[in-house]
Amino acid sequence: MRFISLRMTLTAALLLASGHAAGQGARMTAAPASPRLSSPPIVIAHRGASGERPEHTLASYTRAIEQGADVIEPDLVPTKDDVLVARHENEISETTDVADHAEFAARRTTRIIDGQTLTGWFTEDFTLAELKTLRAKERLPQLRAANTAFDGQETIPTLAEIIALAKARGVAIYPETKHPTYFARIGHPTDRLLVDQLKAAGWDGADAPVFIQSFEVDNLKRLKTLTRVRLIQLVAAAGAPADGAAVSYAAMVTPAGLREVARYAWGIGPDKAMLWQIRGQGDAPTTLVADAHAAGLRVHPWTYRAENVFVRAPFRRVGEPHVHGDVAGEMAAALTQGIDGFFTDFPAIGVATRDGHVARENE
Repeated sequence: MRFISLRMTLTAALLLASGHAAGQGARMTAAPASPRLSSPPIVIAHRGASGERPEHTLASYTRAIEQGADVIEPDLVPTKDDVLVARHENEISETTDVADHAEFAARRTTRIIDGQTLTGWFTEDFTLAELKTLRAKERLPQLRAANTAFDGQETIPTLAEIIALAKARGVAIYPETKHPTYFARIGHPTDRLLVDQLKAAGWDGADAPVFIQSFEVDNLKRLKTLTRVRLIQLVAAAGAPADGAAVSYAAMVTPAGLREVARYAWGIGPDKAMLWQIRGQGDAPTTLVADAHAAGLRVHPWTYRAENVFVRAPFRRVGEPHVHGDVAGEMAAALTQGIDGFFTDFPAIGVATRDGHVARENE
């Protein structure tokens, strides 16, 4: 599925969200599987095809597109000269060769970001020109040794480069605004930078091929006043938003909390563990998907990775942490709950699993 089909399904999804599905809430909550609010589910390439290439590189995004991903996901952080670039974190020692650059040795420092103390090199201390002298490397070499063959081949991509790639290949983008409160406090507010760049690309409407996601709350509410693109509230299995706008993520995913989220967001992106209750040696679905759908929210869980260390216990295989478990089975189990899409480091597996699920539903 590409952007054309995404737009075709969006109209039906918006009709459901705007009241045409209002009478379905009780039935969805009671049912073992919740009807999706859009169809078919979208496959979101998490940091690109990051299971096969170093994450957040044009090579990783291109690989994901070639494998059929509907959406590519860039995490965005700013440079010193306020250019948005794709890195999972603004601390870049794990994902670039910055430590090998003697000219930048003095920029190694310690920062407190969202309550966590980090030591390393930070994008906000580098101009774009300086960052472009660095090369990307695999973040998890102990688990993804084959990916290290691509170390040193790619630069850090800008949002502009990612938009150009998405437009050329007909896919959507799913940018995450990383640590927006932290960056605003140090003089690098990112929300306006993102919106302005999306508008320059012609992407401002509810049917634009864009989803903006954040673990914080207030910046999504602010974004709602700046743009009409779809907003996704990320939620974790523990903790609370770093901006203090909610007491906990747990409170945000109660039926009442989800109704409040629906006032400003189009969907939620929950930790995949939040879809399941652990009961003895087995597990059963929670009501999260049904409750979110009853509130008119789409559900895009994260993140489906193939390695044993990442798959849920029922889908692990005998072997070391890097051995691949049954991630297709894990994805398929989530799809039976009626999720509207999912994040994966392995989009080829995700696309095959999604397509198989849709085919079975249409038999």
